[in-house]
Amino acid sequence: MQYGGTMPLTNNDTLRRLRYSLDLRDAALEEIFKLGGAALTRPEILNVMKKEGDPEYAECSDQALASFLDGLIIKRRGRKEGAAPAPAETTLYLNNNVILKKIRIALELHEEDMIAIMKISGFDLSRAELSALFRNKGHKNYKDCGDQFLRNFLAGLKDFIEKKSE
Repeated sequence: MQYGGTMPLTNNDTLRRLRYSLDLRDAALEEIFKLGGAALTRPEILNVMKKEGDPEYAECSDQALASFLDGLIIKRRGRKEGAAPAPAETTLYLNNNVILKKIRIALELHEEDMIAIMKISGFDLSRAELSALFRNKGHKNYKDCGDQFLRNFLAGLKDFIEKKSE
């Protein structure tokens, strides 16, 4: 199984793909960003959603995407009583493993769900390969989640959600 990819997946791409997969409207995006502690206005959010090359395009920072993902967790699962804010390393530097973990938490995806999502996108994934993506970085079985893996996961997510709601 290949975890890497050739085209870099930007935070903007990830956010657009999540929006599409979860069928989120502008108002929902704004609410989720606020829940995660990001002070983005609706015009700023819309600029982040624009494609590169658009004159109004704005880059989505790691901080903004982490806030969105934290807000998604709060919106879908509720705010934990007395929970501390997200650790600084997830808001200052975000990698694909952290993004995948936050999506998994927000959508309450189980191991079988994650494997099914990857199967939908054309990848066979074993439990051991999946587990390696969620290990601590220093662990001997840790694997980096490459852009291609995350891209395929996000592509399979929409179909998985649609099948689950039938």
